Amino acid sequence: MRQLDAIARCGTISAAAEELHLSQPSLSRSIKRLERELGQELFDRTHNSATLNDAGHLAVDHARNLLRDERMMLDAFADLARRQRTLLVGTVAPAPVWHLTALTVERFPGTLLNPVTLPEDEVERRLMNRSVDLAITLRPMILPTMRSSQIMVEDLSAFLPPEHRLAKRETLSFADLDGESFLVLSEVGFWMDVLRRNMPHANIVEQADRSVFEQLVRSTELISFVTSATLARRSHHERVAVPIVDAEAHATFYITALRDAPQRVQDIYQWVESRQD
Repeated sequence: MRQLDAIARCGTISAAAEELHLSQPSLSRSIKRLERELGQELFDRTHNSATLNDAGHLAVDHARNLLRDERMMLDAFADLARRQRTLLVGTVAPAPVWHLTALTVERFPGTLLNPVTLPEDEVERRLMNRSVDLAITLRPMILPTMRSSQIMVEDLSAFLPPEHRLAKRETLSFADLDGESFLVLSEVGFWMDVLRRNMPHANIVEQADRSVFEQLVRSTELISFVTSATLARRSHHERVAVPIVDAEAHATFYITALRDAPQRVQDIYQWVESRQD
């Protein structure tokens, strides 16, 4: 449904594929499967183009209704989570939540954090409409109604097999790595956009299952990545971590709370802020 909505918004399958970080053939195959499931062609196709037909426009309307219902369901679950004394944390990456969890457990052991990884503008939007309790972003949210503080810094490194031609380098740049093949865990948040933006010629293989990902890191020659927050967790791999020097390989994260948030949210924010001094 998101793919169909993207095609309608972007105007072409190629533009939608770029927005969705998919190849055009992959998106075309996905739409073909949808058409087979519906028993109805959604596009008028020529040799060089594909435009939505009447059935396609009808499908887009229903797709958008489903996506709206999905958002309403997620918001309802977010409200339920807060009622059950679980704080919902919108974040652009997983590592800052690990750090936040460690700090929270240290001072408020009964508090549970439920993270949801989203694009930065969506994290900010959800804090402003109160569908998350805390936001973790790459920039401070400077508004009179909010309080922002730095929470941590994360640095990216290439994770190379020891026999790789780049493994003996002291540092690397994205340009050095562009064109290589990489294995990347899907749940890395904004880091995926950083990799795609800075290495447009790279072959990035995504793996959603963490256990399968770890097995592939052990058994393949594909380059992977680690950060200063994840390196200790990956120390059992016989690989070499080489720091990447580009500015976008270094991320500073900020935690933000609304000034009129519930007291337990304010208490956690103040505790995190005090630990950064």
